[in-house]
Amino acid sequence: MKLPPRCMSTQHPDNVNAPFFSDEQVLAGENEIKEAYYVFSHLGIEEQMWDYEGKEVDNHVVEKLLSRYPKFFQQNNIGSGVRLTLRVPNPTVQAGQGKLLLETLESIPRNFDIALLFGQQETPIWEIILPMTTSAQELVRISEYYEKIVVGKAGMRVGDASVQEWIGKFAPARINVIPLVENRAALLDAHNIALQYAKSQKMQSMRVFLARSDPALNYGAASAVLLVKIALMQMQQAGEEECVQIHPIIGVGSAPFRGNLKPTNIGNCMGEYPSVQTFTLQSSFKYDYDEKNVRDAVEGINGAKPGKALFVDKEKALVLADKLTDAYQKDVAALSGTIGMLSKYVPQRRARKLHIGLFGYSRSLNGVSLPRAIPFCAALYSIGVPPELLGLGGLNEMEMDMLREVYVKLDEDVQNSAQYINAKNIEKLPAQVRAGLQCAMGIFGIKDGTDEEYAQVSGEIFEVLHSENKAALPELMLKAAWKRNFLG
Repeated sequence: MKLPPRCMSTQHPDNVNAPFFSDEQVLAGENEIKEAYYVFSHLGIEEQMWDYEGKEVDNHVVEKLLSRYPKFFQQNNIGSGVRLTLRVPNPTVQAGQGKLLLETLESIPRNFDIALLFGQQETPIWEIILPMTTSAQELVRISEYYEKIVVGKAGMRVGDASVQEWIGKFAPARINVIPLVENRAALLDAHNIALQYAKSQKMQSMRVFLARSDPALNYGAASAVLLVKIALMQMQQAGEEECVQIHPIIGVGSAPFRGNLKPTNIGNCMGEYPSVQTFTLQSSFKYDYDEKNVRDAVEGINGAKPGKALFVDKEKALVLADKLTDAYQKDVAALSGTIGMLSKYVPQRRARKLHIGLFGYSRSLNGVSLPRAIPFCAALYSIGVPPELLGLGGLNEMEMDMLREVYVKLDEDVQNSAQYINAKNIEKLPAQVRAGLQCAMGIFGIKDGTDEEYAQVSGEIFEVLHSENKAALPELMLKAAWKRNFLG
């Protein structure tokens, strides 16, 4: 059986530069059709996430790809040679988007018919991603709705004929639902969610998508790494015990806070998560580097085989995670006003709808609500406060050594972002935050950022933020982002 792709292109808007095929800075509509073809044909990425959750989307993507690029897709059928995987809303969390899920499921047989008209025998779409999954039952509902309602109605009588006699065959007969787990409880239960769903559907293998950005936003970067490492270990152990092949996907971005996966350091991420089958390649990875470097990096990931999950002492790791989370959340609560103000000036890169992050539901922060992970990161990096440092000051040296045993690329990630530190700005932060950051900087031997130009622009951003006229902020934040090679 063919393994899932090693790389999945996504539409996360973390890029500074617009792609060459777009005349607009904000990617949407027809440009996302071009993007799907580009990542398949030029970059060698075999899978494109098509995101119905949180943004406007083109429902005719399969027809447009096949009609505009027939030669390429005759040789690389959608569904086998390359994959188009839909991310759908979760009605359990996004009640107002429930009908959109049903509409999306209804579109799957229509896309099958379209592919057939173009001479393609394979099913173009047969997997979907369910965000914010917390139980196997959420996945079962979708699978059974598709089989019983979308496909099942073929046998229903309408007037003098069955629906199938009237409309035609409904295919595929089944779809796979990929759980995307994002919060602490779900990450720690990911193995049970996967096995319960696999058992209910009599599946011998399945994919499980582990978030990395939202857990970092909610609990801090180091805590997110610990939780993901535990999830990967437990999934591997449970899969081996139950004879189910679990193929992990990890959602990582270019910012160190969000995973530190960029074309210049693919070994970092593969070394941190050796058992992961599929890595997400977000917009910054694709558009903020030379195309040849991107292709070479994709080829490097495609050519490397996944290994075994690293062993984690779960009990010790969770104690560390809890301590890190507590310190991180206190720091973020103290910075929430600054983050909220700055995030309004972060340039848009995709047409997205309003999204309430998981952090907003946190009772421990008395309802403190934050922007999504990308503008959150852009805000903090822009003033010389790398967010992965938040919370680290809460550990002593022995605990830091324990963290390094699990988060094996911790020092690399911290040093990678240390160049963006602005010690003068940190001096002006609330006392509690300032003390934690300075403690973390001391542990890692950091005195100040090494990039003088970055220090200058981040200092200017901080000054403008606290002035009456904030009109210069978008341009200044872009200038800082160009230096980083990612927006957030």
